[in-house]
Amino acid sequence: MAVVCLLLAGGAVAIQFSIILAVLFLFVSIVLFIGITVINPNEAMVCTLFGEYAGTMRQGGLRWVNPLYSKTRISLRARNLNGQTIKVNDKMGNPIEIAAVVVWQVTDTAKALFDVDNYVNFVQIQSEAAVRFLTSSHSYDNMEDEHEAVTLRDNTGQINKFLEQELDERLGQAGVQVMEARISHLAYAPEIAGAMLQRQQATAVVSARKQIVEGAVGMVEMALARLAEKDVVQLDEERKAAMVSNLLVVLCGEKSVSPVVNAGTLYN
Repeated sequence: MAVVCLLLAGGAVAIQFSIILAVLFLFVSIVLFIGITVINPNEAMVCTLFGEYAGTMRQGGLRWVNPLYSKTRISLRARNLNGQTIKVNDKMGNPIEIAAVVVWQVTDTAKALFDVDNYVNFVQIQSEAAVRFLTSSHSYDNMEDEHEAVTLRDNTGQINKFLEQELDERLGQAGVQVMEARISHLAYAPEIAGAMLQRQQATAVVSARKQIVEGAVGMVEMALARLAEKDVVQLDEERKAAMVSNLLVVLCGEKSVSPVVNAGTLYN
């Protein structure tokens, strides 16, 4: 508004008084007009004066700054980094494929522009480095390392927290804050995926068989105890062994067992 008033005043002076005074009014109006800038919501304007940092304007709207300032716009909005799938060896040396999604935003505009060369590229490179470091520090699962408390596959919540902490330490020097970081892809590398699948299946079979045997032994113990308690039949050690063997075959077998009627005695 002030610029428009000066332009009108310069025109009136040029008509009534002096051309020189009108030119002076016009020059001042142009200088004021150059200093007018618009700052959008969630945007900042970083100002420098002759190579020296002068400050950052964050309040949105129509603003006027010193025309001699060099102005650089920088976005304060939250951004998504969808990391590429990379191949990394875990703590046990197994090659796995992993990727992460990072939500970040600029909080310190001076650091983002002046402490690093390109803060967007810096975020991408350091995010990949953090994912590699996290992967090499933990095992994919605890099948090979039974004492591993936190694994990439089974402890997703803690792994995400570790990733956020690692990214905060790396990106803090660039004035960037990590709002959220999550593992978006996790799998064995194709060259070992088949072997690892077979190992997982074998482990599951062994675990299931272990539970079946424990249950069968408990049922045999209960059957012998009840027979002795009710005094249904007197069994010597050999008959007990034969009974235990038959019960375990029936209870632990994968297929249904066809009963065989013994018409004679155990000793014939």
